[in-house]
Amino acid sequence: MRFDVADLAIEVLPEMRQLKGVATLTFTATAPLARLVIDLDTNLGPQGIAIDGKALPASAWSNPDGQLTIALPRPIAKGGTVTTTITYGGTPHVAVRAPWDDGMVWSQTPDGRPWIASTAEGYGCDLFWPCLDFPKGEPGRVDLHITVPKGLKAPANGVLVGVDTLPDGRTTWNWSAKSPNPYSVALNIGPYEEISGTYKSRFGNEIPMFYWYLPGEEQQAKELFAEFAPTLDFYESVVGPYPFGDEKVGVVETPHKGMEHQTINAYGNEYAKAPEGFDWLFQHEFGHEWFGNQLTAANWDDYWLHEGYESYMQPFYGRWREGEARYAAMMLGQRNNIMNQAPIVSGKLRTEEEVYEADKGGPGQDIYMKGAWMLHTLRNLIGDDAFKQVTTLEVYGRPDPRPGNFKPRFGSTQEYIANVKKVTGKDYGWFFDVYLKQAALPKLVQQRRGDQLTLTWQAPANLPFPMPVEVQVDGKVTKLPMTGGTGTLAVPANAHVVLDPWDRILKQNDAIDRYQAYMKAQMAKRAAAAKKE
Repeated sequence: MRFDVADLAIEVLPEMRQLKGVATLTFTATAPLARLVIDLDTNLGPQGIAIDGKALPASAWSNPDGQLTIALPRPIAKGGTVTTTITYGGTPHVAVRAPWDDGMVWSQTPDGRPWIASTAEGYGCDLFWPCLDFPKGEPGRVDLHITVPKGLKAPANGVLVGVDTLPDGRTTWNWSAKSPNPYSVALNIGPYEEISGTYKSRFGNEIPMFYWYLPGEEQQAKELFAEFAPTLDFYESVVGPYPFGDEKVGVVETPHKGMEHQTINAYGNEYAKAPEGFDWLFQHEFGHEWFGNQLTAANWDDYWLHEGYESYMQPFYGRWREGEARYAAMMLGQRNNIMNQAPIVSGKLRTEEEVYEADKGGPGQDIYMKGAWMLHTLRNLIGDDAFKQVTTLEVYGRPDPRPGNFKPRFGSTQEYIANVKKVTGKDYGWFFDVYLKQAALPKLVQQRRGDQLTLTWQAPANLPFPMPVEVQVDGKVTKLPMTGGTGTLAVPANAHVVLDPWDRILKQNDAIDRYQAYMKAQMAKRAAAAKKE
């Protein structure tokens, strides 16, 4: 079935740490339907269900394991529509360490007022609303009606339709958002203050910008807000138009670190300063509007399309702002954290946790740093122009995006590989076979005999790897083609040789391997000492 509209009326009860909700969900049958299967955490019921306005007996539905199954009163033919109204509520799952552990965050501002947020990327949107908890379960539209106690605000996804004040002082915040990822729908409640402005895009449109922050932080908030426009300009210049310009750029301060909630990105970096001169967390989460919200991985197995790309956008932004030295410094900082314990892509249907959590056999954090370094290597291999064309084509599904001529889309690893071939006219399957589908990195082996230098790639599983290599000989750089994975160069016996002098290629590195082993041993020692204490 296709998820057309989710109309969510949610009341947040801070004192009880509970939610009460009524979800009206409309679906179109893409095949004959006799039942609806909807995700809803068992903590939240439901308490009642209606189909097309008619209440169902409790015997018509069950929710023993968080997968709510509703028997329809009559089958729905292909192309038909059905609307279910689900009344639910209770005590939602509490996040232990948000955003890595999902659920509700019930916190307080420094002066003791409620400060509340939700996160749902891993465990799922069903922690606080009835949804389809997988990437393609994205609704065409979500209308949110969030009721909060007097004195609190509820910034959320999309466009603010209006705020209703109830007789007892509570307020209902009404929002409407187009095609949000299920996990991107977010609750944010607090005594917020607001900064707003307008960005004049290089594509001719004007985009409203908002930042909601806690009272007493006006100066810091202004400094962060000043980063919005240049960051927008960067992404629009190197990728393409801001995908949600007809809604807003929205950021809200949260009691957890951060998350890419579409048009209402969560920010909890406490205004940290860094030598790069910009707030990495704001830049990272905001960039997910392109890599995650506009372009969404249809299968979590392709998660690197979100996190690898967005991790690469940090040093790429450093390069855009300050040049190659900043870029190199940031890339080298990432390199030390690549673990190579599992392939980035398995070729299977996987959950978010099966990819994100290394102890479940997934690549874990390598979807970030190894993904970024793979993109760094690819850009240096195919060139800046081709890399930009590939990126734009993958994000928008077309080479000429303009405001109004594209919609959010789903992508995959295979499509990305095909786009590289389409842009370059060359088959780079060998590149992706090694970097995405193997855990280990290729190793560059050198052998010098007299005045001859021979280089050979040793790729995992003996895969072909004809990666060209730059060789610096006494200051002069030559690019060795490495056809067949091997290359030979005449080098004077006493010459000083540096391989890949600008570190353009992700490859095995003995020094980094020894450093990582040392750090792992040190951590084990500290853990053992702490256990004794």
